Amino acid sequence: MTDMLKTGSKAPAFDLPIDGGKRLTLAELAGKQVVLYFYPKDDTPGCTVEAQDFARLHGEFEKAGAVVLGISKCSVKKHDKFKEKYCLPFPLLSDDAQVCEAYDVWKEKSMYGKKYMGIERSTFLIDAKGKIAHIWPKVKIEGHAEEVLETIRKG
Repeated sequence: MTDMLKTGSKAPAFDLPIDGGKRLTLAELAGKQVVLYFYPKDDTPGCTVEAQDFARLHGEFEKAGAVVLGISKCSVKKHDKFKEKYCLPFPLLSDDAQVCEAYDVWKEKSMYGKKYMGIERSTFLIDAKGKIAHIWPKVKIEGHAEEVLETIRKG
């Protein structure tokens, strides 16, 4: 576990499998702004809406010079199906919780009185120099992708 991330912190590096059987590292994206959004599970109602919102605005993110990446603990195979089903134009990374822990989004959750570990929906904007430019913890889905885009446009 790293120290609590905050604006200005160096973004934790990653090297993860992505949909399509490839791998992606943060280092490969040096010089670009990166929207790294963590979500609990492919093909669930909230995660689908969030992914579709980022997909709908994908061209605008590209125009603003940002790369969008989704990350969850789902397998690459599940990511492939999710991307295909909803025509998602950005990579989905598969994490074993190591990167989730590094970004401090792997949290104890509770449902129907049962406690379990899971991803707290969060988004990080990483600047072109690899520093955290903005953090959205405990994301509420409605309007989130638009808010991230607006933050990027304001610079």
